[in-house]
Amino acid sequence: LSYDGVGSAYAIQAGRELRVLVEAEKVSDQRAEELSFTISQRIQTEMTYPGQVKVTVIREKRAVNYAK
Repeated sequence: LSYDGVGSAYAIQAGRELRVLVEAEKVSDQRAEELSFTISQRIQTEMTYPGQVKVTVIREKRAVNYAK
């Protein structure tokens, strides 16, 4: 959550996967890719863990309308 545009983050699969939800208005597709790499590198250098950790950045834009 210390990165700009990150709304929330969840560790799942017993800590084997990190899902990061970003705000579509603040983070571009290119920045989402860079962010996943940056976070994975930070995990690799700052943490000790067995195996590997998958980092997924989710950037979602929803448009909803109703027909009456």
